[in-house]
Formats: sequence, C-alpha cells, structure tokens
Amino acid sequence: MKKFYALLILLGTFCSAFSQNLSSISGTITNGNDQPVNGATVNLLNTNYSTITNGKGEFSLNGVPQGNYIIHVTGVGYAERSQPVTVNSKALVFNLKLNDASNQLDEVVVTAQKREEELQDVPVSISTFSAKDVNAYHLQNLKDITGIVPNLYSAGPGDNRNVTGLRGIATTSYDPAVATYIDGVNQFSLDTYIPQLFDVERIEVLRGPQGTLYGRNALGGVINVITKQPSNQTSGFAELEFGSYNEQRYSLGLRTPLIKDKLFLGVAGVYSGFNGFYTNEYNNTKFDKQHFFLGSYYLKFLATQKLTFTLNVKNYENRNNGPFTLAGSPDEAINNPFKVNQNATTKIIDNIFNASLAANYAGSNFNFTSATSYQKNYRYYTTPIDGDFSPIDGVSLINNYGSDWNNVKVATQEFRFSSPASSQSPIKWTGGLYGFYRSAPTKTGTHFGDDAAAVGAPFPDFTTINTNIEHNYGFAAFGQATYTINPQWDVTAGLRYDLEHKKEEIKGEFQPDGGDIMVTQTDTSSKANFKAFTPKLTVDFHASQNNNLFASYSRGFRAGGISQLGADPSQPPLYAYKPEYSDNFEIGSKNTFFDKRVRLNIAAFYTLVNNAQVPTLILPDAITVTKNAGKMHSKGIEAELAATLLKGLDVDYNFGYTHARYTDLAVPGNGSVVNLKGNHQVYTPDVTSMLALQYAYQLAQNTHLIARGEWKYIGNEYFDLANHIEQKAYSLFNARLGVATRRFDVYVWGQNLANKKYIDYAYDFGASHLGNPKMYGVTLRANF
Repeated sequence: MKKFYALLILLGTFCSAFSQNLSSISGTITNGNDQPVNGATVNLLNTNYSTITNGKGEFSLNGVPQGNYIIHVTGVGYAERSQPVTVNSKALVFNLKLNDASNQLDEVVVTAQKREEELQDVPVSISTFSAKDVNAYHLQNLKDITGIVPNLYSAGPGDNRNVTGLRGIATTSYDPAVATYIDGVNQFSLDTYIPQLFDVERIEVLRGPQGTLYGRNALGGVINVITKQPSNQTSGFAELEFGSYNEQRYSLGLRTPLIKDKLFLGVAGVYSGFNGFYTNEYNNTKFDKQHFFLGSYYLKFLATQKLTFTLNVKNYENRNNGPFTLAGSPDEAINNPFKVNQNATTKIIDNIFNASLAANYAGSNFNFTSATSYQKNYRYYTTPIDGDFSPIDGVSLINNYGSDWNNVKVATQEFRFSSPASSQSPIKWTGGLYGFYRSAPTKTGTHFGDDAAAVGAPFPDFTTINTNIEHNYGFAAFGQATYTINPQWDVTAGLRYDLEHKKEEIKGEFQPDGGDIMVTQTDTSSKANFKAFTPKLTVDFHASQNNNLFASYSRGFRAGGISQLGADPSQPPLYAYKPEYSDNFEIGSKNTFFDKRVRLNIAAFYTLVNNAQVPTLILPDAITVTKNAGKMHSKGIEAELAATLLKGLDVDYNFGYTHARYTDLAVPGNGSVVNLKGNHQVYTPDVTSMLALQYAYQLAQNTHLIARGEWKYIGNEYFDLANHIEQKAYSLFNARLGVATRRFDVYVWGQNLANKKYIDYAYDFGASHLGNPKMYGVTLRANF
C-alpha cells in the first residue's frame, strides 16, 4: 500500500510538472455594500483548488488547467454562491458579490453522486442540513432528523443504536436499510455506527435506492455526514450546554495549518452526559445515567496542487448505566412513564474506533480517489443484563467473555475514477471498484434464574451459551455516466455488480449453575454466496435555470445472510436467507423562485420490494432470525419548502406521506404460519412533517436576536408486523431564543414543550421505549 501511494505522489508530481495550458483565476469578493469580504472560502468544485480571501476580499488560484469549472464561494453570514467560469489562455479575473444570508437562500453544493454538484441540479431527492441548520434544529444525534426529512423515521430502544427507515424501507436487524456514510466512509453496520453529531459541515439525506454508487444496504437511501475540515485559515470553536436531567455537553475544536499550503490539522472532541430519564422501581435508583466521548482528528497533506491525502480518525466511547430502558408493554410505558422494574442492572461498555485514509487526485484527464477504512467495535455488558424486563429472577443475558468476543472488525477499500472538472465533454462519468471484509465473533450466555418457570423454562439455574462467528467479504464494480444531450436534457445511466460471501460458525453449550459446561451443538458452519445487479436510469429536463424536472428508475438491494444459533430448537441455525430487492420509480421537480428567496422541491415515488427480509427477535436470547417472507409496495409523496419571506424571516416546511403495505407476508406464530397480507410496514409513520419559523432581528452590525419555533407531526405508526402495537399520530413543539454574533452565540431552548408521551420504539413482543420528555437548556458557543 505504501508503494501504491508513493506511485500516486510521483504521478501527481509528473502531471503537475508537464501539464500544459495552465492559467489562473483571481478577483475580489464583496458584499451588498461593496465592502470586501474577509475570510471567504473560494474553491473550484471537484478539484483541490481552494483559497481564502484576504482583508481586501482578494483571492488567487494559480496553475489552473484550462476548461469549464464551477466556482463556489462561502462566507460566514452570507448565502453560499456558485458560478460557472471558463478558464482559457488568459488569466481570468472573477469578481463576485455575496448576499446577506438573511436575504437569500444558500446555493447548496452536495456530493450525492460522489462529485460536487449544486443541489438543485442533481436529479435525486435530497434533503440537506448545513452547519447553520444543524445548530438551528439542535441536531445532536442522527435520529433527530426524524420528521424533518420527509418520510424518514429513526429511533432506538435505549442502547444508543439507531434503527432508521425511509419511504417504508425499514429493518429491525443489524443490517441497516439506510446506509450511513461519515466523511465518505460507510458505517458498515449498527455495530460500527457512530450516531452522534458535532462539528458538522453538512448532512445529506438521499431518499430512494442508491445501489449504483453506494451498493449494499442503501435500499431505502443514504445519509451522508460531512464534518468540517482544516484549511489555511486557523479557526475553532468552544461550546457549553446545560439542560434538564443534569444534561451537560462540552465540545471543542481547532483547525489550523501546520505548514501553509501543505499540511493541515483538525482536532475536535465532545463530551456529553446526563442523569437519565428513567427510574428503576426495583431499587428506586436512576436507571439510565450515561455519558460518552467522541473525538475526531484530521491530518490533510497537499502533496501537489492536484494530489491530497487525508487521514481521518474517530473514537467513540459510550457508557450507559441503564441500557434498554424498556417497559413490558406500550400501555405500561404510557401509564407509568419513564419507569422500569428490573432486578438485573448493568453498565454497557461501547467503544468504536474508525480510521480512514483517502488519496484524492484531481487531474486534467481524470480524477481518482482511493478510500481505505478500518472500523472496530467492542461492546459488552459488565454484568448480566435483564432479559425479561421485570423484577423476577427469570432471564438475564451475559456477553462479557473477554475481548476476543463481541469485537467486530471491518475493513473497506474503494478505488474511484471520474471525469475531470475541467472536461468540456458532454459526458460526465464515475466508475470504480469496492471491497470489504468483516469479522464478527459473538458469544452470548442466556441465564435462567430461580424464577425460570415464569418464562417457560423447564427448570431453573442454568445458562445456555451460544457462539456465532461470522466472516463475510464482498467485491463490487460500478459505473455511472451522465450524457448532456443539450442544455435542457440530461440522461444518467448506471450499473453496479456486487458479489458477497458469508460464512457462519456456531457452537452451543449448556452449563448448570456451579457445574461443568456441556456441548449441545458441536462446532459446525455454513457458507452462502450472494450477488446482485443494481441498475439506474434517470432523465433530467432543465425547463429553465430555476426549474428542473426528473424521472428515474433505480434498484436497491440489502445483502442476504445466515441465521445465528439460538436456544429455540424450532428456529434452526445456519438458515441462509436471500438478498432483499427493491424497484423504485420516481418523478420529481426542483424549483427556485423570486430571485432564489424560495425553494420548492417535490417528488412522488412507487417502490416494489421482493424477497422482503423479515427479522424475528428470538427471546430470551435476543437473537434475530431473518427469513425472506414477503413482498411489499410503498408509495408516497414528498415536499420541501424553504423561503426567506422577509429580511430575517425564514420558513421551512417538510412533508412526507407513505403508504407501505405487504402484498404477501407469511410469518411463523404459535406453531403455525400466520398470513399478514395487507398489513402496514413497521417503523413507517404514514405522515411526517416539520414546520419551522425563525426570525432574526438585527440589534447591531453582526448581532441578531433570534427567535425560532418548530412543530413536528408524526402520523400513525406500527411497531410489529401483526400491527397490534400502534402509536397514534402526535405533535411535538420545540422553541429557541437567543443572541448570535459573528463570534459568540447564546441560546435558551426547549424541546417537547407540551411534554407529549409517545412510544418511540417497540419490539414485536411488546417491550416499549418512550420518546424523550420535555427538556429545557442553555447553549453557549464561541467561534474563533
């Protein structure tokens, strides 16, 4: 690998030395009062050319190959601007005026198709959140985007894992239905997934299958999280937050050049803790007191103007003294809120380490990216955890068998080529190779205590120990190209081929309390292979500069697998299930009006799902057995409205409607097969919507009083395939008031102001978890 990167450096140096037809771009960035904008970032999209304006608003980009580019300019307090430019043999002088952010919407740039493009030009349904939006919505965890993104629902049972569904594509297993990428690295499964948000530059949510460019488990869509990266300008932040339930959150970050124009460093960290919402009535103590630390570290090296290397390391350490805050039933959760009654209490240790190395070459003939990642998760309970969620000594689970177990490791590699930014060809293309390897050795003991008879065990005081060792690896080749027929019509076609191999090794053991271990299932294993083609076709019509219509077909798939070993003899282990496929048809329209003061994007979709993977949680082992048990169709509409109505007055309204039902579904139940045809999909509210109003009143130059109110509406939702566990539609109200300056922000905020009690997550056997109660707090932030 070292030789490979050394070769890339030589290649970049060679190309830099012998490139012909180089020119330059220089100019001045000013504001609406013709005053220079200091510290604005100017970059050419899909290249490594970037700089920052000086005190006179001046900038210069030298050694730029001739061709057509998009120049993008951002500045604190100003709306983002993009502008096409043509670089020829003469030095280009480019002057741009930035409008105040209170007068115009941003011209957002996204990387949804693995190249930088303007949001309104990409023929994909995308929701975006800038750093300003993340702050305004008070987003601290990825599940907080529930309801804000049309037709997205995300929640967790209390163990800091999120299960996310989008457009009726949902899951209850550890193989996600919506893929999550952080800084270009796939968070491969819920094991190695980091849900916390801080120091975020942008969040992109792609709705609908994205198999061509993203592959496995992008069946419902993709969430891209991009954190802030270092540059030539030294900058940083410090933030303090205090809230109800003794919530405390401290974050700090610094980005600076170590060697100007060559080596850059970024370091950021966040610590968060609170006393918990729940009380354990068994011993009258706080149940879910928890804290975590998340660190993010960047080192960026500009080898040449065309070649960069970025090392990105993240470590996440989560501690929770009351995981799985579950009441026995929905009624119990609602009628006796935020209380549990469990005799076995424990502490979860959850350590995640993610590292990636990216090499990015932006040349005159092609662009090349190599992305290498390593992910690791070690997660266990220090003492047995309650498995019956009650005060009886019935069932408890043990997984603290040493670091050789429950220690998941993943390695990925992607090589990607694409057309250069300067290309004048009507074809823009991207293609590449992807590979991964995953090792997941798990060992779980299920202990039956003195009250074992109450949970159906034949006798008390014994432990069944299940060992499941999973190895899987896969390869993929992909390509996508957009052909511009004329200034109004584009056609995009893509295809991906995935090949995956899985191996599952199992062993079962029995141990009476104080006795010797006996083998009940000898070591055995099974293998399975899966493959998938995922095509895509999109037609894009640019009716005008501000109106874009598109129609698309895309296919998605979720990888198949092999069921684990459990204690229930009716559920045989090593049962291979097939990949789940979807065919998605979509039409959409993206529009801006009134000199980019209003943005309206709408879409309608129809999705067919075949070989639907239906996971069934086997208790008391807490093991999920998955089978291909049905077919489903999902259809709906979406709308996103963003508008600056008056100077300083912004309104955002997002709406989604999903009708997702099974056209064929047969699942085991009570020794027979139950026909659930016509039932609703789980974790899929029929309506999601969010209305946000914000007014910024100018107190002085660069100082604003900001008032914000939000209304989130979540429609009817089911948590089990039988549709017995239901949460009726409910509303949540949030508010924020504060003062923002260029350097300091102070806010007071409140969430769930009406203190609505609602089921946030429930298992199909009834155990339920509530959404967060009413909370108040204050946030102080300094930017430097």
